[in-house]
Amino acid sequence: MNVLFVCNQNKNRSKTAEELFHKEFVTSSAGLYSEPSVREEQLQWADVVVVMEDSQRYELGKRFPTQYLQKRIVSLNIPDVFQYNQPELVELLKARIEETLLPLL
Repeated sequence: MNVLFVCNQNKNRSKTAEELFHKEFVTSSAGLYSEPSVREEQLQWADVVVVMEDSQRYELGKRFPTQYLQKRIVSLNIPDVFQYNQPELVELLKARIEETLLPLL
């Protein structure tokens, strides 16, 4: 399964998730407000798009309405208060993926 992780800058949350789950899934990550920002091709590639906050889901819908309607998008509800690979972030990501993404398999 191809999983695209999206957060604001692709520096902390989504980058950590991409690396953390690369053995379970084929992973990639992107940022909404980084350079370069998330691209339509990345959404097309993904079977599931995982956002860190509901506001990011809304922003994807505004930018890519066609792909948005065709994709399964899961929000983990993880605030932007963590650093890259911070142990608390890693544990939270593991728990949220187990709750939200694994039941979809």
